[in-house]
Amino acid sequence: MAQHASQMKKPHRVLKAILLVVIILAAVLAVLAGLVKAKVINPNEPFLKGNVQGVDISEHQGDVDMDTLKAQGIEFVFIKATEGSSHVDSRFAENWANAQASGLPAGAYHFFSFDSPGETQAANFIATVPAYDGMLVPVVDVEWYADKKDNPPDKEDMVRELTAFVEAIEATYGVKPMIYAGNDMWEGFLKDSFSNYRLWASSLHSPYWLFWKDDWSVLQYSDIGELAGYSGHEQYIDLDALAKGVSVDDLRAN
Repeated sequence: MAQHASQMKKPHRVLKAILLVVIILAAVLAVLAGLVKAKVINPNEPFLKGNVQGVDISEHQGDVDMDTLKAQGIEFVFIKATEGSSHVDSRFAENWANAQASGLPAGAYHFFSFDSPGETQAANFIATVPAYDGMLVPVVDVEWYADKKDNPPDKEDMVRELTAFVEAIEATYGVKPMIYAGNDMWEGFLKDSFSNYRLWASSLHSPYWLFWKDDWSVLQYSDIGELAGYSGHEQYIDLDALAKGVSVDDLRAN
């Protein structure tokens, strides 16, 4: 009888041990999720150490020293040029010239607005970004802003205006622009119509391999990078990596 009771206890001990492990793992995951949300750690950085590294910048980084970025292993930079049909980044001209002077490969990007025509947005970008030999492909950044995620534009309207934008950019610069998007934007609104464009994927707060296959050329994997070489009010700088097998030269417009 005593032996039988001892045998009965063993399954209970195993179940208790399993439950304890599950609780510990859940607690660890909760802590990690909190650290990611608080921008203390980034879940992607350890997986991308061997990839070609780059950054994207805007006026928020203030005065940017391209040579200092290069000295830290940065091999390309994308620079915000325009937004919507009229806004021009206050630091674009300076950043564009400094990148060329330093020899750091650079491309320009446009923040797409759902509130103005694609044609006039393209005109804003074209008037702002002078082409030069060796520049990287132009980029259009398509992401939610303000309350657009909760009140999205009509998909057909978005596709029509974005098509007008990318076609005008290609006609001017002689190359298809690259499209920047998060997974929900890409899968829900853009993939069906723009799958023949290079993709700059975004995965800032979750492991990128959970959501993205090997269909991206550039990955923005962190918005909490900290490097020397910029003096703006923004503490952080966005970090990017090229996909394995993609080189900086592959992204050149000419």
